[in-house]
Amino acid sequence: MTVDAVLFDLDDTLYPYDPCNEAGRRAAFETYRDRGGGLDADAFEARRARARAATKREVPATASSHNRHIYYARVVADLPGPFDAGLARALGDAYWDAYLDEMRPFDDALDTLATLREANVDVAVVTNLTTRVQLRKLARLGVDRHLDALVTSEEVGREKPAAPVFTTALARLDRTPSEALVVGNSPRNDIEGGNALGMETALFNGPADATGGAGGDPAGLRTPDHRLDSLAAVTEVAL
Repeated sequence: MTVDAVLFDLDDTLYPYDPCNEAGRRAAFETYRDRGGGLDADAFEARRARARAATKREVPATASSHNRHIYYARVVADLPGPFDAGLARALGDAYWDAYLDEMRPFDDALDTLATLREANVDVAVVTNLTTRVQLRKLARLGVDRHLDALVTSEEVGREKPAAPVFTTALARLDRTPSEALVVGNSPRNDIEGGNALGMETALFNGPADATGGAGGDPAGLRTPDHRLDSLAAVTEVAL
């Protein structure tokens, strides 16, 4: 197929997520201990996990459900004594600073984006999270110079696989669904969301069984139109 636009997911699609998340969590705990906190690593992590789960339960399918400052504010609120806003902010800042320091694009990510742009294919990132954080990631990765558009779930008020994340990107690029390819790692968010609008989809860095199971994606989803072993293979599909 030949397309006029490619819509990329960001997290775990253009760079590996897990090393960054681990670095961020370590940095938040170290900051907590440096400021006199008495919990050990396991107890601190248990409180963070509970705060994350409670946030996702109370504000599901929103950009706020991913907000690390909210997670750590809830952790701090559960500590003895008065609420320490400075500590809550320091933990969230430490998480994101270490996360960004750890970020590296997949080896072929930047070359793939550059090749698409050189072929006059529009390139956008469509992502679930807050705009400020995702802008920082794009700048850190050096991805921004290869993009025509960024759409976050925060700005449209819905999360993938909801249609507005994708349709907003298509509108900004002045493209129709039949002209676009969606590339992402999530069968639920990227593949199901893209296929529902009639776009071609390509699964990269996702579960081997794209009908569900891994990564919290349930069974019964539509399978991707393409499965990619590398981001460089995007050009073989798109051009």
